[in-house]
Amino acid sequence: MAALATSAAAETVLIYGEPGPNRGARAEATQWFADQVAEQSGGDLRLDITWGGALFSERAAVQSLRDGVADLGSVIGVYFPQDLVAYGIADLPLDNPDPWVGMKATDALMRNNEQIQANLAAQNLVYVGTYTTSAVQMGCKGPAVTSVDQLAGKKVRGVGAYGQTFRDLGATLVDMTVYEAYQGLENGLIDCTQTYSYLVAALKFDEVFDSYTFIDWGQVGALGIVMNKAMYDNLSPEQQQVVMTAGEGLADEFGRIIGEANAESIAMLEEAGKEIVSFSDEDRARLTEAAQPYLDDWTARADAAGLDGAALLEEYRGLIAQYSEELDSQGYPWDRG
Repeated sequence: MAALATSAAAETVLIYGEPGPNRGARAEATQWFADQVAEQSGGDLRLDITWGGALFSERAAVQSLRDGVADLGSVIGVYFPQDLVAYGIADLPLDNPDPWVGMKATDALMRNNEQIQANLAAQNLVYVGTYTTSAVQMGCKGPAVTSVDQLAGKKVRGVGAYGQTFRDLGATLVDMTVYEAYQGLENGLIDCTQTYSYLVAALKFDEVFDSYTFIDWGQVGALGIVMNKAMYDNLSPEQQQVVMTAGEGLADEFGRIIGEANAESIAMLEEAGKEIVSFSDEDRARLTEAAQPYLDDWTARADAAGLDGAALLEEYRGLIAQYSEELDSQGYPWDRG
Protein backbone atom coordinates (compact mmCIF):
# COMPACT_ATOMS: atom_id res chain seq x y z
CA MET A 1 0.00 0.00 0.00
CA ALA A 2 1.07 3.53 -0.67
CA ALA A 3 0.01 4.93 2.72
CA LEU A 4 2.51 5.44 5.51
CA ALA A 5 2.29 6.44 9.14
CA THR A 6 4.66 8.84 10.85
CA SER A 7 5.18 7.39 14.30
CA ALA A 8 6.05 10.68 16.00
CA ALA A 9 2.68 12.27 15.35
CA ALA A 10 0.68 9.08 14.68
CA GLU A 11 -0.39 10.70 11.42
CA THR A 12 -1.60 8.53 8.57
CA VAL A 13 -0.65 9.88 5.14
CA LEU A 14 -2.68 8.71 2.14
CA ILE A 15 -1.16 9.07 -1.32
CA TYR A 16 -3.60 10.65 -3.79
CA GLY A 17 -3.04 10.31 -7.54
CA GLU A 18 -4.42 13.04 -9.82
CA PRO A 19 -3.91 12.80 -13.62
CA GLY A 20 -4.82 16.46 -14.16
CA PRO A 21 -2.81 19.62 -13.47
CA ASN A 22 -2.72 21.56 -10.22
CA ARG A 23 -4.87 24.39 -11.56
CA GLY A 24 -8.50 25.02 -12.35
CA ALA A 25 -11.80 24.25 -10.66
CA ARG A 26 -11.33 20.54 -10.06
CA ALA A 27 -7.86 21.04 -8.63
CA GLU A 28 -9.30 23.61 -6.23
CA ALA A 29 -11.99 21.14 -5.13
CA THR A 30 -9.46 18.32 -4.74
CA GLN A 31 -7.37 20.51 -2.48
CA TRP A 32 -10.53 21.39 -0.52
CA PHE A 33 -11.20 17.67 -0.06
CA ALA A 34 -7.64 17.14 1.22
CA ASP A 35 -7.96 20.09 3.60
CA GLN A 36 -11.28 18.75 4.90
CA VAL A 37 -9.74 15.34 5.60
CA ALA A 38 -6.94 16.94 7.58
CA GLU A 39 -9.26 19.30 9.46
CA GLN A 40 -11.98 16.80 10.28
CA SER A 41 -9.45 14.22 11.47
CA GLY A 42 -7.74 16.72 13.76
CA GLY A 43 -4.43 16.01 12.04
CA ASP A 44 -4.76 12.24 12.34
CA LEU A 45 -5.16 11.80 8.58
CA ARG A 46 -3.54 13.67 5.71
CA LEU A 47 -3.51 13.44 1.91
CA ASP A 48 -0.35 13.81 -0.16
CA ILE A 49 -1.57 14.77 -3.64
CA THR A 50 0.59 13.90 -6.65
CA TRP A 51 -0.56 16.04 -9.60
CA GLY A 52 -0.19 15.85 -13.36
CA GLY A 53 -0.29 12.09 -13.85
CA ALA A 54 3.04 11.48 -12.13
CA LEU A 55 1.70 8.29 -10.51
CA PHE A 56 -0.68 7.15 -13.24
CA SER A 57 -2.36 8.43 -16.38
CA GLU A 58 -6.11 8.92 -16.64
CA ARG A 59 -6.34 5.65 -18.62
CA ALA A 60 -4.47 3.66 -15.96
CA ALA A 61 -6.21 5.08 -12.88
CA VAL A 62 -8.48 2.17 -11.96
CA GLN A 63 -5.85 -0.54 -12.24
CA SER A 64 -3.34 1.63 -10.38
CA LEU A 65 -5.75 2.29 -7.51
CA ARG A 66 -6.76 -1.37 -7.43
CA ASP A 67 -3.07 -2.34 -7.17
CA GLY A 68 -2.23 0.25 -4.51
CA VAL A 69 0.01 2.49 -6.65
CA ALA A 70 -1.89 5.23 -4.81
CA ASP A 71 -4.31 4.88 -1.93
CA LEU A 72 -7.00 6.96 -3.57
CA GLY A 73 -7.31 9.23 -6.55
CA SER A 74 -9.31 10.72 -9.38
CA VAL A 75 -10.92 8.51 -12.02
CA ILE A 76 -12.64 9.38 -15.29
CA GLY A 77 -15.29 6.72 -15.78
CA VAL A 78 -15.51 6.91 -19.57
CA TYR A 79 -12.08 5.28 -19.84
CA PHE A 80 -13.32 2.26 -17.88
CA PRO A 81 -16.66 1.26 -19.41
CA GLN A 82 -16.57 -2.24 -17.88
CA ASP A 83 -14.79 -1.70 -14.54
CA LEU A 84 -16.87 1.39 -13.72
CA VAL A 85 -20.04 0.44 -15.59
CA ALA A 86 -22.20 1.47 -12.62
CA TYR A 87 -20.54 4.89 -12.40
CA GLY A 88 -21.09 5.25 -16.16
CA ILE A 89 -24.76 5.96 -15.49
CA ALA A 90 -23.69 9.54 -14.70
CA ASP A 91 -22.31 9.91 -18.24
CA LEU A 92 -25.57 9.11 -19.98
CA PRO A 93 -27.20 11.90 -22.03
CA LEU A 94 -30.23 12.34 -19.79
CA ASP A 95 -32.16 15.51 -19.01
CA ASN A 96 -29.61 16.45 -16.36
CA PRO A 97 -28.08 19.84 -17.20
CA ASP A 98 -27.49 21.34 -13.73
CA PRO A 99 -24.06 20.45 -12.25
CA TRP A 100 -25.14 20.44 -8.60
CA VAL A 101 -28.25 18.34 -9.27
CA GLY A 102 -26.20 15.86 -11.28
CA MET A 103 -23.54 15.52 -8.59
CA LYS A 104 -26.03 15.10 -5.74
CA ALA A 105 -27.95 12.43 -7.66
CA THR A 106 -24.78 10.60 -8.66
CA ASP A 107 -23.28 10.77 -5.18
CA ALA A 108 -26.47 9.45 -3.55
CA LEU A 109 -26.66 6.54 -5.99
CA MET A 110 -22.98 5.58 -5.77
CA ARG A 111 -22.82 5.97 -1.99
CA ASN A 112 -26.01 4.17 -1.02
CA ASN A 113 -26.84 1.55 -3.63
CA GLU A 114 -25.80 -1.90 -2.39
CA GLN A 115 -25.45 -3.34 -5.91
CA ILE A 116 -22.90 -0.69 -6.79
CA GLN A 117 -21.01 -1.03 -3.50
CA ALA A 118 -20.66 -4.78 -4.04
CA ASN A 119 -19.57 -4.35 -7.66
CA LEU A 120 -16.77 -1.99 -6.64
CA ALA A 121 -15.76 -4.05 -3.61
CA ALA A 122 -15.20 -7.07 -5.86
CA GLN A 123 -12.61 -4.93 -7.67
CA ASN A 124 -10.90 -3.82 -4.43
CA LEU A 125 -12.38 -0.33 -4.81
CA VAL A 126 -14.52 2.00 -2.70
CA TYR A 127 -16.40 5.06 -3.96
CA VAL A 128 -15.57 8.27 -2.06
CA GLY A 129 -16.97 11.33 -3.87
CA THR A 130 -17.90 12.85 -7.19
CA TYR A 131 -17.24 15.79 -9.47
CA THR A 132 -18.85 16.65 -12.79
CA THR A 133 -17.82 18.31 -16.00
CA SER A 134 -21.02 20.37 -16.06
CA ALA A 135 -22.93 20.53 -19.37
CA VAL A 136 -21.33 19.23 -22.57
CA GLN A 137 -20.19 22.05 -24.87
CA MET A 138 -17.94 22.31 -27.95
CA GLY A 139 -14.90 24.46 -28.69
CA CYS A 140 -13.47 24.74 -32.20
CA LYS A 141 -10.51 26.13 -34.07
CA GLY A 142 -12.29 27.93 -36.87
CA PRO A 143 -15.96 28.83 -37.28
CA ALA A 144 -18.49 27.72 -34.69
CA VAL A 145 -20.67 24.65 -35.12
CA THR A 146 -24.10 26.28 -35.00
CA SER A 147 -26.34 23.25 -35.58
CA VAL A 148 -26.36 19.46 -35.60
CA ASP A 149 -26.11 19.49 -39.41
CA GLN A 150 -22.73 21.26 -39.22
CA LEU A 151 -21.16 18.34 -37.35
CA ALA A 152 -20.83 16.48 -40.64
CA GLY A 153 -17.20 16.32 -41.77
CA LYS A 154 -15.76 17.87 -38.61
CA LYS A 155 -12.87 16.09 -36.86
CA VAL A 156 -14.09 16.04 -33.27
CA ARG A 157 -12.55 14.82 -30.03
CA GLY A 158 -15.44 13.30 -28.14
CA VAL A 159 -15.92 10.69 -25.44
CA GLY A 160 -18.64 8.30 -24.35
CA ALA A 161 -22.18 8.46 -25.68
CA TYR A 162 -21.66 12.12 -26.56
CA GLY A 163 -18.72 11.49 -28.87
CA GLN A 164 -20.38 8.44 -30.39
CA THR A 165 -23.50 10.47 -31.11
CA PHE A 166 -21.40 13.17 -32.79
CA ARG A 167 -19.96 10.39 -34.96
CA ASP A 168 -23.41 9.01 -35.77
CA LEU A 169 -24.42 12.48 -36.91
CA GLY A 170 -21.54 12.76 -39.38
CA ALA A 171 -18.47 13.88 -37.42
CA THR A 172 -15.14 12.06 -37.63
CA LEU A 173 -14.46 10.96 -34.06
CA VAL A 174 -10.84 11.32 -32.94
CA ASP A 175 -9.57 9.35 -29.94
CA MET A 176 -7.57 11.57 -27.61
CA THR A 177 -7.88 12.75 -24.02
CA VAL A 178 -9.05 16.21 -23.06
CA TYR A 179 -5.49 16.94 -21.90
CA GLU A 180 -4.27 16.30 -25.48
CA ALA A 181 -6.95 18.45 -27.11
CA TYR A 182 -4.94 21.70 -26.98
CA GLN A 183 -2.17 20.21 -29.10
CA GLY A 184 -4.70 18.46 -31.32
CA LEU A 185 -6.41 21.75 -32.12
CA GLU A 186 -3.10 23.53 -32.58
CA ASN A 187 -1.69 21.04 -35.07
CA GLY A 188 -4.95 20.35 -36.94
CA LEU A 189 -5.53 16.77 -35.80
CA ILE A 190 -8.99 17.90 -34.68
CA ASP A 191 -11.30 20.76 -35.63
CA CYS A 192 -13.34 20.74 -32.42
CA THR A 193 -13.37 19.17 -28.99
CA GLN A 194 -16.14 18.14 -26.65
CA THR A 195 -15.47 20.27 -23.61
CA TYR A 196 -16.93 21.95 -20.54
CA SER A 197 -16.76 25.64 -19.75
CA TYR A 198 -14.54 25.52 -16.65
CA LEU A 199 -11.79 23.74 -18.63
CA VAL A 200 -11.26 26.78 -20.85
CA ALA A 201 -9.25 28.47 -18.13
CA ALA A 202 -7.80 25.30 -16.59
CA LEU A 203 -6.36 23.97 -19.87
CA LYS A 204 -5.78 27.37 -21.56
CA PHE A 205 -8.22 26.57 -24.36
CA ASP A 206 -8.77 30.29 -24.91
CA GLU A 207 -5.41 30.23 -26.72
CA VAL A 208 -6.61 27.73 -29.36
CA PHE A 209 -10.41 28.15 -29.52
CA ASP A 210 -11.70 30.50 -32.19
CA SER A 211 -15.31 29.68 -31.34
CA TYR A 212 -17.44 28.13 -28.62
CA THR A 213 -20.81 26.41 -28.92
CA PHE A 214 -23.20 26.04 -26.00
CA ILE A 215 -24.75 22.64 -26.59
CA ASP A 216 -25.97 22.34 -22.96
CA TRP A 217 -26.50 18.64 -23.49
CA GLY A 218 -26.33 16.56 -20.31
CA GLN A 219 -23.04 16.24 -18.48
CA VAL A 220 -20.21 13.81 -17.90
CA GLY A 221 -20.61 12.92 -14.24
CA ALA A 222 -18.59 9.72 -13.86
CA LEU A 223 -15.66 11.76 -12.65
CA GLY A 224 -14.71 11.34 -9.03
CA ILE A 225 -12.64 9.90 -6.23
CA VAL A 226 -12.13 6.17 -5.73
CA MET A 227 -10.10 4.47 -2.98
CA ASN A 228 -8.24 1.20 -2.71
CA LYS A 229 -10.54 -0.96 -0.57
CA ALA A 230 -7.80 -2.79 1.27
CA MET A 231 -6.38 0.53 2.45
CA TYR A 232 -9.85 1.83 3.30
CA ASP A 233 -10.49 -1.27 5.40
CA ASN A 234 -7.19 -0.67 7.23
CA LEU A 235 -8.35 2.76 8.41
CA SER A 236 -10.09 3.10 11.74
CA PRO A 237 -13.88 3.62 11.66
CA GLU A 238 -13.29 7.25 12.63
CA GLN A 239 -10.84 7.75 9.75
CA GLN A 240 -13.23 6.07 7.31
CA GLN A 241 -15.97 8.44 8.40
CA VAL A 242 -13.70 11.44 7.85
CA VAL A 243 -12.90 10.34 4.29
CA MET A 244 -16.54 9.69 3.46
CA THR A 245 -17.85 12.90 5.04
CA ALA A 246 -15.32 14.97 3.10
CA GLY A 247 -16.20 13.06 -0.07
CA GLU A 248 -19.90 13.65 0.38
CA GLY A 249 -19.25 17.37 0.78
CA LEU A 250 -17.65 17.59 -2.66
CA ALA A 251 -20.98 17.97 -4.47
CA ASP A 252 -21.81 21.19 -2.65
CA GLU A 253 -18.30 22.62 -2.75
CA PHE A 254 -17.61 21.75 -6.37
CA GLY A 255 -21.07 22.96 -7.36
CA ARG A 256 -20.16 26.38 -5.98
CA ILE A 257 -16.68 26.35 -7.52
CA ILE A 258 -17.71 25.16 -10.96
CA GLY A 259 -20.49 27.71 -11.25
CA GLU A 260 -17.99 30.49 -10.68
CA ALA A 261 -15.37 28.87 -12.92
CA ASN A 262 -17.80 28.41 -15.81
CA ALA A 263 -18.75 32.09 -15.65
CA GLU A 264 -15.11 33.19 -15.51
CA SER A 265 -14.16 31.05 -18.52
CA ILE A 266 -16.98 32.37 -20.66
CA ALA A 267 -16.05 35.93 -19.70
CA MET A 268 -12.50 35.13 -20.81
CA LEU A 269 -13.71 33.98 -24.22
CA GLU A 270 -15.98 37.02 -24.58
CA GLU A 271 -13.16 39.41 -23.71
CA ALA A 272 -10.95 37.73 -26.31
CA GLY A 273 -13.62 38.29 -28.96
CA LYS A 274 -14.27 34.59 -29.64
CA GLU A 275 -17.39 33.58 -31.55
CA ILE A 276 -19.97 32.20 -29.07
CA VAL A 277 -23.21 30.55 -30.23
CA SER A 278 -25.88 28.22 -28.79
CA PHE A 279 -27.69 25.19 -30.15
CA SER A 280 -31.44 25.52 -30.50
CA ASP A 281 -33.90 23.44 -28.48
CA GLU A 282 -34.64 21.54 -31.68
CA ASP A 283 -30.99 20.61 -32.14
CA ARG A 284 -30.73 19.44 -28.54
CA ALA A 285 -33.82 17.29 -29.07
CA ARG A 286 -32.17 15.74 -32.14
CA LEU A 287 -29.06 14.93 -30.10
CA THR A 288 -31.12 13.33 -27.33
CA GLU A 289 -33.02 11.20 -29.81
CA ALA A 290 -29.84 10.12 -31.56
CA ALA A 291 -28.27 9.12 -28.23
CA GLN A 292 -31.06 6.75 -27.10
CA PRO A 293 -29.23 3.62 -28.34
CA TYR A 294 -26.41 4.37 -25.91
CA LEU A 295 -28.80 4.37 -22.94
CA ASP A 296 -30.00 0.96 -24.12
CA ASP A 297 -26.39 -0.19 -24.50
CA TRP A 298 -25.51 0.94 -20.98
CA THR A 299 -28.49 -0.93 -19.53
CA ALA A 300 -27.40 -4.13 -21.31
CA ARG A 301 -23.79 -3.75 -20.11
CA ALA A 302 -24.94 -3.14 -16.55
CA ASP A 303 -27.08 -6.28 -16.71
CA ALA A 304 -24.12 -8.26 -18.06
CA ALA A 305 -22.04 -7.10 -15.09
CA GLY A 306 -24.61 -8.55 -12.68
CA LEU A 307 -26.39 -5.27 -12.01
CA ASP A 308 -30.03 -4.40 -12.63
CA GLY A 309 -29.54 -1.70 -15.24
CA ALA A 310 -33.18 -0.71 -15.61
CA ALA A 311 -33.64 -0.42 -11.84
CA LEU A 312 -30.50 1.68 -11.46
CA LEU A 313 -31.60 3.98 -14.28
CA GLU A 314 -35.03 4.39 -12.67
CA GLU A 315 -33.45 5.16 -9.28
CA TYR A 316 -31.03 7.64 -10.84
CA ARG A 317 -33.78 9.50 -12.71
CA GLY A 318 -35.73 9.66 -9.45
CA LEU A 319 -32.73 11.18 -7.67
CA ILE A 320 -32.31 13.77 -10.46
CA ALA A 321 -35.97 14.71 -10.03
CA GLN A 322 -35.57 14.86 -6.23
CA TYR A 323 -32.61 17.22 -6.29
CA SER A 324 -34.09 19.28 -9.13
CA GLU A 325 -37.12 19.86 -6.92
CA GLU A 326 -34.87 20.77 -3.99
CA LEU A 327 -33.00 23.26 -6.17
CA ASP A 328 -36.26 24.82 -7.38
CA SER A 329 -37.67 25.15 -3.86
CA GLN A 330 -34.54 26.01 -1.84
CA GLY A 331 -31.86 27.19 -4.26
CA TYR A 332 -28.22 26.16 -4.09
CA PRO A 333 -26.85 25.29 -0.62
CA TRP A 334 -24.22 28.04 -0.76
CA ASP A 335 -26.95 30.64 -1.39
CA ARG A 336 -29.26 29.56 1.43
CA GLY A 337 -27.55 31.60 4.13
